[in-house]
Amino acid sequence: MGAVVPQSGDQAALAAGLRQALLLWQEQTNDAGGLLGRRIALRLLDDHSEAERDGRLYRQLIEEDKADLLVGPFGSAATLVAAAAAEGRQRVLVNATGTFRELGKVAYRYVFQVPAPLASYGAGALAIARQAGYHRLYLTARDDPAARQAAEQTRADAAALGLDAAAVAVVSGKTSDYTDEIGAARALRAQAWIAFGGPQDAANLVISLKRADYAPQMLVAQGAADARFIALVGQDAEYAMGILPYAPWLPSRGNAEFARDYEKKWRAKPDLAAAEGYAAGEMLAAAVRRAGSLDQDRLRDALSALETETVLGPYRVDHYGGQIGAQPAVVQVLGGRRVIVWPKRWASAAWQLPYPAWSQRKPLGHKE
Repeated sequence: MGAVVPQSGDQAALAAGLRQALLLWQEQTNDAGGLLGRRIALRLLDDHSEAERDGRLYRQLIEEDKADLLVGPFGSAATLVAAAAAEGRQRVLVNATGTFRELGKVAYRYVFQVPAPLASYGAGALAIARQAGYHRLYLTARDDPAARQAAEQTRADAAALGLDAAAVAVVSGKTSDYTDEIGAARALRAQAWIAFGGPQDAANLVISLKRADYAPQMLVAQGAADARFIALVGQDAEYAMGILPYAPWLPSRGNAEFARDYEKKWRAKPDLAAAEGYAAGEMLAAAVRRAGSLDQDRLRDALSALETETVLGPYRVDHYGGQIGAQPAVVQVLGGRRVIVWPKRWASAAWQLPYPAWSQRKPLGHKE
């Protein structure tokens, strides 16, 4: 089995979880007897955080190292390069981390996506808005490719559902004051505000909302799913919803055991990259067992037909290997804690709407 993972350069720290999860999966699988009665030898190559190296490195894994199984590299740009190398040689590649729209534009036959694509990040917010009867939406996105893609797809999906979503307002990563955006949301009489970005972006938005004494009926800020958001704004975090692709406490199948074993081995909690790497190993193992062979066409057919659940959630792909089963959860801050409110199968609490006006809020622990 082969993979290319940054072990030097500016992405090495971000990709560490991917490498460590693959090593954990290898160890556990070998301890359980391996695959098809054979132990797994894992070869990890370093692209030095330079995506353009990945084509040559995956060709090396295929042609020189004779790897039977391939896991994709770290990030969407590197995955696009690796996918071209694997597809051209009709070799199965499990895309462990690539989520960008460009990966869904290619009619792959041998590349299979494990993580939820960015296109699905707004699905939970839209589902809740529809059920709550909110149809006027205001969308903002931090000025980076991932946030913009998630927001634009959410707007397109909203229109397909008959919801009214204005053009996405793109906000600089340096923005701390959302006065202009609040004015636009008020003018549109927006009922739900859906924002894509990190925990600091979510915190800056909530601070601005409170300062302006403005509260939409529903607030979903992607970064509010991060524990740092609560640390940044304290009790003002209450009732905000966030978008959560992974957490060690996610109630997906096998996740509690994975998180426990990962922390025991590496003295750290698994992050998203770690969960993606472990899920990729899970999917390859499931395909090998289903196919009963390392033949690439049989593995391709097995991954195409497979419907199961990984630590990231459901696995189901479309005709071209794009992930259509996994979707990030939606959490809401209630009582100072993040609780899952969507999807229903994972929910530990019912969502609380509308998002309260600032004048109606009471300190946590307050008794009448």
